[in-house]
Parts: sequence; C-alpha cells; structure tokens
Amino acid sequence: MVFGRSSRKKRPVEPVTLKILVAGGFGVGKTTLVGAVSEIRPLRTEETLSEAGRPVDDTHGVEAKTTTTVAMDFGRITLREDLVLYLFGTPGQDRFWFLWDELAQGALGAVVLADTRRLEDCFAAVDYFERRNIPFTVAVNCFDDAPRHPVETIAAALDLDPDVPVLLCDARGRESVKEVLIGVVEHALALSESRRRAATAATT
Repeated sequence: MVFGRSSRKKRPVEPVTLKILVAGGFGVGKTTLVGAVSEIRPLRTEETLSEAGRPVDDTHGVEAKTTTTVAMDFGRITLREDLVLYLFGTPGQDRFWFLWDELAQGALGAVVLADTRRLEDCFAAVDYFERRNIPFTVAVNCFDDAPRHPVETIAAALDLDPDVPVLLCDARGRESVKEVLIGVVEHALALSESRRRAATAATT
C-alpha cells in the first residue's frame, strides 16, 4: 500500500484581533511608532500646525515639528499567525482629548510613549489609563539628543505602580516597537489573569 500526502488543505487559522492604544504628549513620536511597525499603509489624520494653534500647542523641545494628529493614527501588525494587533494612535493635545474615550473602547491595553526631555507631558496619559483600569506600558522614546535615565528613575518620576513595565525603545525601529507591543500584550494578559484569580478567591 502506498501512502501519500493528504489532499485536504489545512484550514486557515482565524486570528485573534486585539486593540492597542498609543498615547503620550504632543510630538513624542506616536505617529512615527505606528508607521514603523504597521504592515499596512497607516491611516493618518495629520494637519499642518497653524499660527492660530501656536498659543495652545506647546512646541518646546519639538520646534521642528510642522504637523499634528487631529483624530488618530491607525495601523495593523501580525505578531503571530493567530494574533493580530490593531494600533490606534491618540492625538496629544489637550483640545483633542475628548476623542480618547471613543478610541479606548474595547482596548486590551496601551502604550504611553514618553520623552525624557518633556516627561511631564505623559502624566495625563498615565492618569487616564490608571483611572480606567486599562493596562499600560510606558515606552521611553530614546531621541538622539535626549538625556538617558535608568528605567527605575523614570518609573519613580512618573509615580508608577510597581507592576507597570517601563521599556526603552526607538519609535523608528520596527523590531524595537514590536518588543514594546509584545510587552503590552503580556502585561495586559498577566494583569487580567491576576484579576480573575482575585475575583475567584473572593467568591470562594
């Protein structure tokens, strides 16, 4: 008897899709991060900075920036055959924060992108996700001319809970950004499991 390969085709895997937010201050690199890792052409809603917006948009430290995100950035990355991430970059200016609640619906977790030259600009994003119990990871975008600090120092400066991961990254580098996104997924899943166990223990 001759045995041959089965002619049946392998059924395609239906991937799990997860939603990740990318937040942080104005000019911190959110659009760059989404573009660096997205496997599709990112959807961008950037507009040229106007003179009318100068009084309300703090460009200190990012004087060369000429555009700003006014709604969101959107991208997609396949981490595994069965795992796809959808990335939503939030606008950084105060006047667009009303969009955050819509973007946060159904999010597994978030990346708070930080710049050590303007660390205070990410306080609002940290506070937002803490108040809504959305798991997040702080990713420090290592600009070439920015001072470098140990992650422990950054965590202390942001007054983070001990379980919040702080990672160093280059928002321009695909592999660097992938490591950040994997860190967010792992942190969110671990936190979800911890909460599940706590809820189970409370009912027994």
